[in-house]
Amino acid sequence: MSIIEWIYGAGVEIAGHRLSLMEVIGISFGLASAVGGMLRKVWAWPIGIVGNAILFLVYIGVTLGVDDKAPLFGQSARQIFFIATSLYGWYRWRQVKQTRHAGDEHAITPRWAKGGERLGLAVTAVIGVVVVQQVFATLGAGWPAPRWYFWADAWIFMGSLLATYAMARGWNEFWLVWIGVDLVGVPLLWHSGYLPTAVLYAVYAGFVLYGFFVWLRASRTERPDDEPADGVTAVAN
Repeated sequence: MSIIEWIYGAGVEIAGHRLSLMEVIGISFGLASAVGGMLRKVWAWPIGIVGNAILFLVYIGVTLGVDDKAPLFGQSARQIFFIATSLYGWYRWRQVKQTRHAGDEHAITPRWAKGGERLGLAVTAVIGVVVVQQVFATLGAGWPAPRWYFWADAWIFMGSLLATYAMARGWNEFWLVWIGVDLVGVPLLWHSGYLPTAVLYAVYAGFVLYGFFVWLRASRTERPDDEPADGVTAVAN
């Protein structure tokens, strides 16, 4: 057995389905990143990047000949873009935190996106999903997937990117977009054979809902500072 096969093969059986150790580790990093995001800590971003790298390997495993599940190219591709978007978010939160008063606990104070910003998210989502589903359908799924599969994978891809970007900007909408992604992503993971992962993400969705109310409360009770020149809100508690 090669080292790659051993890494992919490590895991446990749960109710007749195998839970990969790599999946557990990747999702754990993602959950830790979500906790850091809820607490508005800069370290949330590098932790999330590590999780993205691990999950990329999980979802692309079938193309390496070490996994017999359906390949989720959308799930795999979004990890790469997650890393790029997370690098931006890491930079932005560090930049904003440096403008805050010494001793401030949080990197940012969340707020609702403005009308134009929200419209931009919506338009980007619609155009992105239409384009991405066509790209995914052209590339194929490695199995005779129905057309709805590519639409679902495209929404997961675009929704995830937009949610990460909205988090970087400190918009409350980021949690709502994540909920929308989970509503599609959990059934798709289940359908594709990633059953334990689907259950874990369903639990994760509950945390996302809680995180939304935490940010919502902060946006109502904390006073924003002057906005930096590039439009990202920096705040003081």
